[in-house]
Amino acid sequence: MYELIQITDKSHYIQCPAKIGLVRLEGGEVCLIDSGSDKDAGRKVRQLLDAQGWKLRAIYNTHSNADHIGGNKYLQGQTGCRVYAPGIEQAFTQYPVLEPSFLYGGYPCKDLRHKFLMAQGSDAEPLTPAVLPEGFALIPLPGHFFDMAGFRTPDDVVYLADCLSSRETLDKYQIGFIYDVAAYLETLEMVKGLSARMFVPAHAPAAEEIADLAQYNIDKVREVAGRILELCREPLPFETILQRLFTAYRLTMDFQQYVLVGSTVRSYLSWLKDTGKLDAVFSDNLLLWQRT
Repeated sequence: MYELIQITDKSHYIQCPAKIGLVRLEGGEVCLIDSGSDKDAGRKVRQLLDAQGWKLRAIYNTHSNADHIGGNKYLQGQTGCRVYAPGIEQAFTQYPVLEPSFLYGGYPCKDLRHKFLMAQGSDAEPLTPAVLPEGFALIPLPGHFFDMAGFRTPDDVVYLADCLSSRETLDKYQIGFIYDVAAYLETLEMVKGLSARMFVPAHAPAAEEIADLAQYNIDKVREVAGRILELCREPLPFETILQRLFTAYRLTMDFQQYVLVGSTVRSYLSWLKDTGKLDAVFSDNLLLWQRT
């Protein structure tokens, strides 16, 4: 774990639960794409950089989920590097309580205020094409989270963040986290058409081809949507839909899974309503969802 994997002379990634991109720049400097899950991850990255004699210039965050920004504060404090995050992700990176608050839909109880959902805040600046190293390209990847972005390096390596999951992850957990289902599907269709020397997703193996895995992720979204529509042949409240999905997919509910899967299911319900496949009705002071 935390092994440095070289792809090209310049582009690398650090093998860890959420892969960290590392690209060598001029003059012994490097930049990171994300920073890992916590202070310990940041410390391991710092040790790796020191062993190579590299100086960290900047961290470019793909999005603000805790497992991608958790090392920011430590690395920024140790090296003075700059931190950048795209769009609304900048606010979440500066004020990480926004993530569990958004997921829960209110002030999060202590069970949700932990490092897996709430990183330490860091001094993030807006991520725009202008702040990227020469030859880098910013790739918008909305859907999984608000303004998630990926990167193409000058040597044609594409870092894809969380826009898709491995087959093994999807087969195990079934319902991957999605904020905007319509945008997520559009992103995956776009990714299917990309070509690169190497693709580096955060939660799937690096690969020269990505289209088949993108399609597998699309198919899983369609499957989950179909299951929700089947459940909603009768009017059901959200909590019952969530319970039946957990049961059908043999998932185990706890606070973290409740907010992660629950937020995703709400996003599915919104998408299915907006596309005319579900109706939402109020009855006896309950919001009920029913197939049209």
